[in-house]
Amino acid sequence: PKAGSDAKKDEHRDEGLLKLSQEEIQRAGIRVETLEEAEVKDELVVTATVKPNQDAVVRMAPRVTGKLVQAPARLGDTVKAGQVLAILDSIEVGEAHSAYLLAVTESKLTATALERAERLHAEQIIATKEYQRIRAEHDKARAQLVAAADKLRILGVGSRGASGESAVSTFPLIAPLTGVVIEKKARIGELARPDDPVFTIAYLSVLWIEADIVEKDLARVRPGAEAKVSVTAYPGTVFAGKVTYVGAMMDKETRTVRARIEVPNPKGELKPEMFATAAIATDSKRKVLALPASAVTLIQGLPMVFVEEGEGFGTRPIEIAEQQGGRVVIKSGIKAGELVVVEGVYALKARQLKSQIGEGHAH
Repeated sequence: PKAGSDAKKDEHRDEGLLKLSQEEIQRAGIRVETLEEAEVKDELVVTATVKPNQDAVVRMAPRVTGKLVQAPARLGDTVKAGQVLAILDSIEVGEAHSAYLLAVTESKLTATALERAERLHAEQIIATKEYQRIRAEHDKARAQLVAAADKLRILGVGSRGASGESAVSTFPLIAPLTGVVIEKKARIGELARPDDPVFTIAYLSVLWIEADIVEKDLARVRPGAEAKVSVTAYPGTVFAGKVTYVGAMMDKETRTVRARIEVPNPKGELKPEMFATAAIATDSKRKVLALPASAVTLIQGLPMVFVEEGEGFGTRPIEIAEQQGGRVVIKSGIKAGELVVVEGVYALKARQLKSQIGEGHAH
């Protein structure tokens, strides 16, 4: 038995502790870990904005003015490379197509004439001069055909209807890449012009996270550094990326340099123009007190951990400095060397709540 003052201290310390037998501890899956200092990479935390990958954004406008007659692609649609976004009707395309069909017909006629002239020349029925004239006419017709086909190609419509059909004045606007339609200004019946894009398509499976780095932190950020991005819409979710670019110029007004982080976005959770927080890994390291995130629980809205004390488990309010992957860095509330529950926290929390109800203290 301990002396009076020591015994009172032990009684006071044991008040409010959850006491479990060894069998109960095993059944609840409770595991304790000694809190120790760990060396982690220092991080620079900055605010940022989600942006489309500008290397994979295409603003679609026709090469020639035309009236929109169909616009099946809708805002927000995912389109594939080669998919038709709209159909346009153009007088210029119709004229170019007519010229192409005429050149095709002329080329065929002169080809037939040249074949006949070759036979007659071989039989010495026509003079060499006449044969050469017919051959020159065919060469000229072929050159005109190539020029007419080139005109259609330059207009971006291709050579269709090469079998003597009537001229076609409509042509499709084709998606050059797979992506999402993020802007649509195509209205049926209106004119679409080469200087005014009617669709904007962005490849959103990889996004840019743009952050402004202040002058004093510039030496800590380098291309290739790992970064963790988080947004308000998905609390607790970390999007992993890498710094791909650090600007060469400083903004003289803000004294900052623009840095870019590329982040995979296969599920489309990140949306352009979202505000984000980016934690960029630096080359320096520091020692911190860190615990698995599973060790922390909310009790009455405050972050708590369970600590093994004497013959029981007690709660301890803590302050979290930051998250490092699946671990949390502790700012205050517990010290190195203490025994912290890292598994079985839910069972202890349920047991504590049950005991509080029994004592009539639950709110």
